[in-house]
Amino acid sequence: MSVKKGFSLKKLAGVAAIAAAGLVLSACSGPTADNSNNSSPSSATVAAPNASGPLKVAVVTHGSAGDAFWNVVKNGAEQAGKDLNVGVDYFADGDPGNQARLIDNAVAQKVGGLVVSMANPQALQTSIQNAVKAGIPVVTINSGEDFSAQFGAIAHVGQSEGLAGQGAGQRLKAAGKTKLLCVIHEAGNIGQNQRCDGAKQTFGSVTTLQVDISNPTDAQARIRGALQSDPSIDAVLALNSQVAARAVAAAKEASSKAQVATFDLNADVVTAIKDGSILFAIDQQQYEQGYLPVVFLKLYKENGNTIGGGKPVQTGPGFVDKTNIDTVAPYAQRGTR
Repeated sequence: MSVKKGFSLKKLAGVAAIAAAGLVLSACSGPTADNSNNSSPSSATVAAPNASGPLKVAVVTHGSAGDAFWNVVKNGAEQAGKDLNVGVDYFADGDPGNQARLIDNAVAQKVGGLVVSMANPQALQTSIQNAVKAGIPVVTINSGEDFSAQFGAIAHVGQSEGLAGQGAGQRLKAAGKTKLLCVIHEAGNIGQNQRCDGAKQTFGSVTTLQVDISNPTDAQARIRGALQSDPSIDAVLALNSQVAARAVAAAKEASSKAQVATFDLNADVVTAIKDGSILFAIDQQQYEQGYLPVVFLKLYKENGNTIGGGKPVQTGPGFVDKTNIDTVAPYAQRGTR
């Protein structure tokens, strides 16, 4: 979906209309998967479309280093930069204080737009509001949708975490499960608590377990211990694709009857859905969470457009299981799902 130098506002508005209609932009030709994810910038700058120079956008997320989920977000943002002649720099830090400082640095550099994930909204509030006061449009993504408009963002792109959790609970209950372990892997991440709370609303008996995604061996041991101590647990809901792989291994080690479901996709989850060791994955199409904000910021800067009417632009939840995994798998392989 290459955009040439003469890319028109009419065509750009068409891209946004497609997005608002819920069509999957990730079905367009996309990048190969990028396995890097850290706080150093990656540039997708293309030649300036006009004399004033290209729009510069900083993407600042709470992604942990090596997290496959955030690699796909990064791929989406960078591809949008290439397609739309926008300079995109991607930064990530899982510590809320460090993430706030990255936002402050982007404001000091007078970027033309900001894309921010808000796993810990309170820690980022001042930095985001300072960006808005400086005249920098902000689009929030992924987490913290309830605070987006309050902080002054022009749009939020993501899935409703509570609704996604409810959907997971409904599916697990329909599968005949009676006791669920919901594994939270990032302390203080508001979205993860919303997922588990949503599952409780539709499933019933839910226990939460806190693990640390940066220590996968310990995470696996903690899940195994929880399953061994309560053999009545017959379902595990992971909130991350990498944690899901650990949950599958833990259930085997514990000789547990528990079946695993997860949020998000990666190559391991694709394989596990095919072989039946994971029931389903909740796909929030995070490629769109990287791509669409760059589209929205370009439209806003060049034509004063906004989208969503104060409501989130939903990228999920979608459900991937054995019925549609063969369709989705090639996109996951190339780093766009």
